Amino acid sequence: MKHFINLKDIPAKDLRKILISAKSRKKRRNNLSNLEIDKDSPLKGKLLIQMFEKSSLRTRLSFYLAIKQLGGSTLTLRPDELHLSKGGESIEDTAKILSNFGNIFMLRTNSDKKLEEFKKYLSIPIINGLSPSAHPTQVLSDVFTVEEIKKKPISKLNIVWIGDCNNVLNSLITASIKFSFKLNIGCPKNYNPNKEMLEYIKINKNKILIFNDAKKAAKDADVIFSDKVISMNDKVNKLKKLNHFKKFKINDNLMRYAKKDCIFLHCLPRGKEVDEKIFLSKKSKVWQQAINRIHVQKSILLYSLDKLR
Repeated sequence: MKHFINLKDIPAKDLRKILISAKSRKKRRNNLSNLEIDKDSPLKGKLLIQMFEKSSLRTRLSFYLAIKQLGGSTLTLRPDELHLSKGGESIEDTAKILSNFGNIFMLRTNSDKKLEEFKKYLSIPIINGLSPSAHPTQVLSDVFTVEEIKKKPISKLNIVWIGDCNNVLNSLITASIKFSFKLNIGCPKNYNPNKEMLEYIKINKNKILIFNDAKKAAKDADVIFSDKVISMNDKVNKLKKLNHFKKFKINDNLMRYAKKDCIFLHCLPRGKEVDEKIFLSKKSKVWQQAINRIHVQKSILLYSLDKLR
């Protein structure tokens, strides 16, 4: 049993095994429909319980199809229907019930503390489907997509992030250290990564550079990542924040500083941080990026249940 909460906690060799497994499983699904089950049905009889405290489209759909294709089933819970939120039931008691009924638990939450509390009391693995500090399933899938498109290890590529420093970037920074790739971060002044992440970068002495100029960050990029500037539940002056990010919009002018074959990725949903022309262009691989969540999450499920071969 292995939890999947933060990429920091998982050895690089295990992350690479997950990606190798995902590549193999995706290849074997040629000509199969979304609901057809993999021939080996490795998780037959297993139940994934999901709970979403935050809005979700891609994570919800991809985990549903991931467990389905592996031969298992899923049950999605809404927190407002549980005693945990309405009846005052403790996380400890809830975790024990989840452990008795399910085989693995995926939580998308507003609280990193809640993730750790569930981990403490669960006797089944827990997967972080997104938390305030990290989005590990998204970023590991993004590494998979980059290598699939570029047909080379991500360690040989220049990766660039343009935009707000959020939970997705935190996981991308961790991935940069785990997979040894160069990462340029372009963000306005006063929007740098938080102190914890800056210390993590310093300790690991990786090739991660922070620019307060989008053009300098984008220079010679093989891949440019971005995310919505105004995140879910972002309690800020939205107009003021958007104004600060005006010079960090992904558009034709900015893409000229990247390599000619640079691709654009975005975890979605999108906002005003990317020009429509770029988002819908051939450089944009966002739909391939989204569908790949299924394949990588299948291998994450297998890893967490000690079924990865």
